[in-house]
Amino acid sequence: MNGILLGIVDILLVAVMLLLALAALHGRGLRQSVILFIAFGLVSALAWARLKAPDVALAEAAIGSGLAGALLLAALRDHGDRRNVTD
Repeated sequence: MNGILLGIVDILLVAVMLLLALAALHGRGLRQSVILFIAFGLVSALAWARLKAPDVALAEAAIGSGLAGALLLAALRDHGDRRNVTD
């Protein structure tokens, strides 16, 4: 029973990662895409923790989501959302 539950958790992690990646790529604006990218990094850190790689999980959470997300949000604040949306 425990193995089945862990398998379900793994499948949910993969599904959430795929959905977040697609949503980040096709976001309405750059700010939404950056926030979804940060969420993707946090879920990715959970996946690394699930794979018993706590060092990689901590690095992903700190650098991948935290630092990169903060830098992207700061760049977006300074330069604004200049993407031309014509669709």
